[in-house]
Amino acid sequence: MRNPLNQKVQEIKPSGIRRFFEIANEIPGVISLGVGEPDFATPWIVRDEAMYTLQKGNTFYTANAGLMELRQEISNYLYRRYDLSYGAKNEILVTVGGSEAIDLALRAMLDPGDEVIIPEPCYVSYVPCVALADGVPVTINLQEKHQFRLQADELEAAITPKTKILMLSYPNNPTGAIMEQADLEAIAEVVKKHDLYVISDEIYSELSYGEDHISIASLPGMKERTILINGFSKSFAMTGWRLGYAAGPKVIMQQMVKIHQFAIMAAPTASQYAGIVAIRDCDREVSEMRESYNQRRRYLMNALSELGLPCFEPYGAFYIFPNISEFGLTSEEFATQLVQEEKVAVVPGSAFGESGEGFIRISYAYSIEELKEAFIRVGRFIERLRSK
Repeated sequence: MRNPLNQKVQEIKPSGIRRFFEIANEIPGVISLGVGEPDFATPWIVRDEAMYTLQKGNTFYTANAGLMELRQEISNYLYRRYDLSYGAKNEILVTVGGSEAIDLALRAMLDPGDEVIIPEPCYVSYVPCVALADGVPVTINLQEKHQFRLQADELEAAITPKTKILMLSYPNNPTGAIMEQADLEAIAEVVKKHDLYVISDEIYSELSYGEDHISIASLPGMKERTILINGFSKSFAMTGWRLGYAAGPKVIMQQMVKIHQFAIMAAPTASQYAGIVAIRDCDREVSEMRESYNQRRRYLMNALSELGLPCFEPYGAFYIFPNISEFGLTSEEFATQLVQEEKVAVVPGSAFGESGEGFIRISYAYSIEELKEAFIRVGRFIERLRSK
């Protein structure tokens, strides 16, 4: 028989996160600090709206681009948060999570051989999605000494005549790094100089501690060059609802909608009705979740300091990215031994690209009680490593 499989798909490596947690899930009693999922329940008013939607029988397809009322609320949100004006009719698309929006943007924009610059460490889907869209991923290894912020000279050095898109992801998964306005302004100048486009994944935009999040699309001359990706999973504790969106220039959004209508049809109807309430009425709940995450962030930074484990201070998302290179283990070896010996699961930094080697990702989307017990175990593990 002939090979039934696509060669490109076969060459893509499975997610390093999932592969590791298949190991961790076989060990009973594990405290997992690895999953990037809020431990809060979706706000009640959002769940109520979904149940009411089902009771009314609103279970039919929506417009391909999403409910107009939801798109309008997304437009209102982007205006009040970032002073960005997007037309609900032609410049906003509701998707099945932010991940679909990323895939659609790449497929709509890339011709075979076009290069996409991807700063790493980064979300595990970016490189495979570029490859599946017939693009060429070009990675930049971000530096801890720069707090994993993309530097303008690093971007400049990675650009070639084939470069078309910069993939930007701040607040960042896995590092928790953010980009401040001056950082973004320097990047924007390079983007405009070389006539590039930006896909800006801002899924953690509401989880920024200190200064408010700034979207690169809000900078002069950047709205027409940017596809802004966001969603409801992290900010509103709605991971299982699978609801995201993209906002960008009409000429790009039209092609994204075309792919979406053939591949997906429309995002889940009940989720869309629930999303209207979430983005319109849940500012207070989002603020409460953000403050709780911030308390956990400060607790873990203090715990790492007491253990003598170096970690730059992250100001976004719900991850910390401590440096474990002193122990002479790869990040996968460190994580594997930790889960086997102390039953604490973290993610090897190498799962997020080569520049993640020597680090581990720890999620603090867990209760303080779980974090305290986990770090008692981590402390024992580190003490044994240092005594060898």
